[in-house]
Amino acid sequence: MADDHLQALRARFGGDAESVIHDPHFAAVAGRVIDRTTGKRIAPYAGFPTLLDAPARVIDWSAPDFGGLDVALLGMPMDLGITNRNGCRFGPRALRGIERVGPYNHALKVAPVFEMAVADVGDVPFRSRYDLSGSHDDIERAVAAIIGQNVIPLSVGGDHSISLPILRAIGAKHGPVAMVHIDAHCDTSGPFEGCRFHHGGPFRQAVLEGALDPRHTIQIGIRGSSEFLWEFSYASGMTVIHAEEIGRIGLDGIVEAARVAVGDRPVYVSFDIDSLDPAFAPGTGTPEIGGLTTREAQTILRGLAGLPIIGGDVVEVAPQYDATTNTAHAGAQILFEILSLLAVNASPSR
Repeated sequence: MADDHLQALRARFGGDAESVIHDPHFAAVAGRVIDRTTGKRIAPYAGFPTLLDAPARVIDWSAPDFGGLDVALLGMPMDLGITNRNGCRFGPRALRGIERVGPYNHALKVAPVFEMAVADVGDVPFRSRYDLSGSHDDIERAVAAIIGQNVIPLSVGGDHSISLPILRAIGAKHGPVAMVHIDAHCDTSGPFEGCRFHHGGPFRQAVLEGALDPRHTIQIGIRGSSEFLWEFSYASGMTVIHAEEIGRIGLDGIVEAARVAVGDRPVYVSFDIDSLDPAFAPGTGTPEIGGLTTREAQTILRGLAGLPIIGGDVVEVAPQYDATTNTAHAGAQILFEILSLLAVNASPSR
């Protein structure tokens, strides 16, 4: 290194200037994250665990108040709709226990918890742990209260059947919405053993109930042995991209297909953790090999920046099959990516 270059670096970054961040954008982020007086950041392993380390908001669900919030992070610890390995009722708690996700998204250049009014509002107050349809009613009521106060819900399941009551509540306000659905399974089956409300069929029911527009829905990462159950996706006009097509289409092509499918309609983002290959996310009830990598999932989600997202969920994290906590970590990061998309939309400079 030339002496003059070294001296310039020492002058700019050494001595009394060693704590100065010169880049205006980085300095603005640091100004939110680092205490100006003490120079300290909140220790990621300390304090009360919340989703994405967001502030906690205690809600009186008999008279819920979400005033002042832009986004409500909401747990839905319910897995009564599971067809294989249960346990994703522990998903919200597992995601709350993950440290060091955020606060800054370097790809989207946002620090969402510091740029929006975001709070972890706790879990849906289920009246019974044994009643699937009753639990769906409880979810719909909680989400309706959130969006009724013009707050965006980001939910953590729980099994994928939670998306149906969420879409019912959102559809009641916005009409049939578009959807980007990332999953190993289309989840558009008919009844299983006399029940239509399981985790393999929420989007069929959402379409038939008028909450979801299939012609503006895209399903990404589909694979496995249940293809014979998904004819509704094709018959209704959904765009389906199978996992084995990803290499041929490419990530840019998938992002473009998603943006074309959604158009300018209000869009819901639903992410099933089993969309990821079990090498990255073994802790789930219905694992399927040949799935997305975490980097591919992040790239697809980041490509949705600017779409009018009105809600989202991350589902099916079952921590008891997750010896390394990799699945919960991936789930928390995906939740952060969706929250970051909302921050992009909320920023007046973007």
